[in-house]
Amino acid sequence: MMVVKTIVAQLLLHHHHYRYNQPSRFFPRNCSSESARIEFPIRPLNLSLCCGSRLIIHTRASGEISGRIDQDEPPNYAPISPQIPEHKASFVDVLKKANSVLPQVVLASTILALVYPPSFTWFTSRYYAPALGFLMFAVGLNSSEKDFVEALNRPTAILAGYIGQFVLKPFLGYLFGTMAMTTFGLPTSLGAGIMLASCVSGAQLSNYATFLTDPEMAPLSIVMTSLSTATAVLVTPLLSLLLIGKRLPVDVQGMVSNILQIVVSPVAAGLLLNRFLPRISSAIRPFLPPLSVLVTSLCVGAPLAINIDSVLSPFGISVLLLVIVFHLSAFILGYAFTGIAFHNSPDVKPLQRTLSYETGMQSSLLALALANKFFQDPLVGVPPAISVVIMSLMGFSLVMIWAKKKG
Repeated sequence: MMVVKTIVAQLLLHHHHYRYNQPSRFFPRNCSSESARIEFPIRPLNLSLCCGSRLIIHTRASGEISGRIDQDEPPNYAPISPQIPEHKASFVDVLKKANSVLPQVVLASTILALVYPPSFTWFTSRYYAPALGFLMFAVGLNSSEKDFVEALNRPTAILAGYIGQFVLKPFLGYLFGTMAMTTFGLPTSLGAGIMLASCVSGAQLSNYATFLTDPEMAPLSIVMTSLSTATAVLVTPLLSLLLIGKRLPVDVQGMVSNILQIVVSPVAAGLLLNRFLPRISSAIRPFLPPLSVLVTSLCVGAPLAINIDSVLSPFGISVLLLVIVFHLSAFILGYAFTGIAFHNSPDVKPLQRTLSYETGMQSSLLALALANKFFQDPLVGVPPAISVVIMSLMGFSLVMIWAKKKG
């Protein structure tokens, strides 16, 4: 008899299964009297037998009846998901992302220098070395000694950067300098200015551009630039004699002092601060990006504003076109040359970008200083003055393109 009752109960259970998912009522259907009503309040798991084969579970939440479930089915209590507050960018996050607007700031500085030169003419050459030193300090603060040791362990890459700076770049300088005099019919002094701009060492701005695109490659870029600058005291006069036919005496002591002030000392200070005073480093690191953007805009706008007469001279447009093609060719060839030479390297792409910066950007301010000091014709200084602006704009435009592509 017990087996029969159990079978009948299960049949009734399946027969009325569709009712079990219906909302619970004060009076369950088929109950003969009000005695089956469950009084409130009750605890969530109080049970009441109605109609023999059904167990009704009544729950009360906020004064309402939630539902009933079958005795074979466990209660379905949906977990309450915690509300995650929306992330709001903090002031520190905004500071850290300041580098993302660097190309736009550089372009705005160029336009402002052309429209209103006095906005930058106060930033004379005496401020330029401290400004570049600050950029090198920012690179050092975000690096470690290990990064520079690893960079020195890559002599082949360092040699490739050196060839790009003192072999490939002078070849392009001679090509476009000759083109200026033959194809464009420009004065010889302007052709000599293009050649002179190709004979100088790498620019410190290339280190900062590399840091913005591939931070892990910044120490390698600094080693390349430091090596080319250190040997420029011998190589630049030799190249100027070969290309221009005039040997330019270069102040050896001045160039060594320049390297120490602009590159070595600031980078070392950043490394030491990061190593021994990490809390101070962490506190000031968020403020470096916006300050670096400001300093870079000054380094780009000031040379253009100061040499605005040369840029807007009758030969300015022709020289501008030649200098643009000259630097564009250097960026492209530096990238392609590295891709061929290091096609098996696991980090070939970052290395290509680094050597493209090293080849396309050089110390045009040094070329401008040499032109003003050792050439009587002021037109020799026009191409280096334009080169300062063009190589900066192109370099930081590539920063914007490559950084966005990586992201």
